[in-house]
Amino acid sequence: MADLDGVPVEKRQPFTDAMAEWTDATKAYLTDRAALVAGLAAYLKKFAVPPAPTFDLQRAARQAFDPLAAAERGLVKQIDLLYKLAARAAQLAQELVTDEAAAEFFDRRATSKLVKQLDEERKAAVEQLKAATYLHRQIAWLQDRFPKAEMQDVPGLCKVVSRAEIEAADWSLTPGRYVGVAPAEVDEDFDFEQTLRDIHVELADLNREAVELAAKIQENFEELGV
Repeated sequence: MADLDGVPVEKRQPFTDAMAEWTDATKAYLTDRAALVAGLAAYLKKFAVPPAPTFDLQRAARQAFDPLAAAERGLVKQIDLLYKLAARAAQLAQELVTDEAAAEFFDRRATSKLVKQLDEERKAAVEQLKAATYLHRQIAWLQDRFPKAEMQDVPGLCKVVSRAEIEAADWSLTPGRYVGVAPAEVDEDFDFEQTLRDIHVELADLNREAVELAAKIQENFEELGV
C-alpha cells in the first residue's frame, strides 16, 4: 500500500481496510482448506479400498465423512465471502483511479476481467463442494431413516399397513392418512456467524455509498446556492 501514499488518507482508507479484511479472510480460508484436503486424503486411504463394502462399513464411512461434510459446507461460505470481499476491493480500487496519484497502479479493464474470472472459478469450486455435501446428505438421510437397511415405518414418509387399517380408514389410499407428519428438520447449512459477516460486508458498502451520495447532494445544493 506504500504506492498509494500520495493519495489522501480519506480516499485510500476504504480500499486499505477492504484489503486488510480480505487478507485476514484468505488466511483463515487457506488454513481450513489445508485441513480439509488432509482429512479427505486420510478418508480415501481408509475407505476407498476393495472389496465392495458391507452395510456396516458403508455406515462407518458415512459417519467418518460427517465432519468432512461440515468442513466442506464451511469452505463454501468462505469461498463466497472471499469473492465478495475481492469484488468489493476491486470496486474501491476502480474508484481510486479517479485520483491521479493512484491511476497508474490500477487497470480498470484488467481488474474487471480478473473479477469475472474469479467469479467463474468460485462457481466451479462451490459446485464441486456442494455436489459432495449433497451426496453425503442423501446417504445420511437414508441411513438415519433405515438404520438396518430394511423397510420400516418412517413418520411423514412411509408406513406398512394392513388391509384392516385401510378398511378402518374407509379404504382411503391417501398416504397422509397413514404416514403422519414428519418432524421439523434443522437447516444444517445455516451459519449464523457467516450470515453476520455477509451482512457486515453489505452494510459497509451501503454506508460508503450513503456517505458518497450525501456528499454529492450537498455539492449540488451548494452549486444551486441553497
